This record gives sequence, C-alpha cells and structure tokens, in this order.
Amino acid sequence: MFKSLIAGILLGIVAGAAAIYFVPVVDLARERSIIDVTPNGGNREVFHANIPDDRILIGVPDQAEPLPRGLEWPRDELFANSRTELFKIRNANDVVVGVASRIAASGPDGGIVEWVLHLPARGSGYILMRPKAAEETFRSGDLRSGTREFAGLVGSATERWVATAGGDAGPAGRLELSTRFVGTLEDES
Repeated sequence: MFKSLIAGILLGIVAGAAAIYFVPVVDLARERSIIDVTPNGGNREVFHANIPDDRILIGVPDQAEPLPRGLEWPRDELFANSRTELFKIRNANDVVVGVASRIAASGPDGGIVEWVLHLPARGSGYILMRPKAAEETFRSGDLRSGTREFAGLVGSATERWVATAGGDAGPAGRLELSTRFVGTLEDES
C-alpha cells in the first residue's frame, strides 16, 4: 500500500511537470521589433498611435467629452494648464506593442512634455521633450531613463503629428514617436 502511494505521488509529479512544459498556462508572444540601423551605428524605431482609436485616456480640465466617459479631471488650479494622455502604441506593421503616456504642461517657467513608453516584453523608457515644437512640425527630446532593454541607453526622440481626414469627432491622424538610440552610458566613458 505504501509503495502504491509513493508511486502515485511520483507519477503525479511527473505528469504535472509534463503538463506544465507542454501546455503553458500563459502563451506570451513578443512582436518582433522593427529596428533600422542608422549610419552612425545607432538604431531607429518608430512607434505611433492612431487618433482617436488608440487613445485610452485624455485628462484635460473642463473637457466636454472626457475619455473614458465619466472621468472627472481635478479642477484644481495646479492642473489648469496640463494635459495627460494614455495611448496604445503600434509599430511600423500597425500592431499594438505597448502603451505610452504623454504629459504636457505649461506655466510661467516654460513647460514640459514627457513621454513614458512601456513595451511589456522589452521594458520602459522615459523621454523628456522640449516644450516648443521645432518649425511647428515636430518636437524633439532625449531619453532620460529606462528599464530592462532601455536601461543605460543614450539617445533622442522626436514627436510628430500627421493629420488625416477628420470627421465630426474632432481631429484624426497619427501621433508618431521616432526613437534613436546611439549607445549605452558605459560606451561614453
């Protein structure tokens, strides 16, 4: 009887290990990164959000139609000149690969525009943009910090709005974020 119990436990462990190995509980698929190598030895990657379809949240004081519906943005004077947005971001193949937040605020000392990209299979990157757009067509900035794949990288990014035919729902187009990473912090020392 005792031998049957031990044999049953061992067979159960083997069967459980085989089931875990052959039938994974979560099947995470990583979308292939679409990276171009630039002449200076760095790499370039372009992400975009299709507006209004990929917008998840928009927080602006006294917004007529908040997203998501029912969102009550704080009416405090501290938030009066700020805008917070959350997007699904897509790669060049128009496949959703992560999420990004964009925060813009203006004030007497100038302003800020900052992005946080989060790509679940790769990590996150924090990009600080210059508040004024260059030539009214794009805004540029630098990668300030990152995690996992983006940890220790040095590089820049540009933000650009590409308008398409809009309807009654407001402006339509795509918000493009082009990143250029040249090397790591260790390479500069």
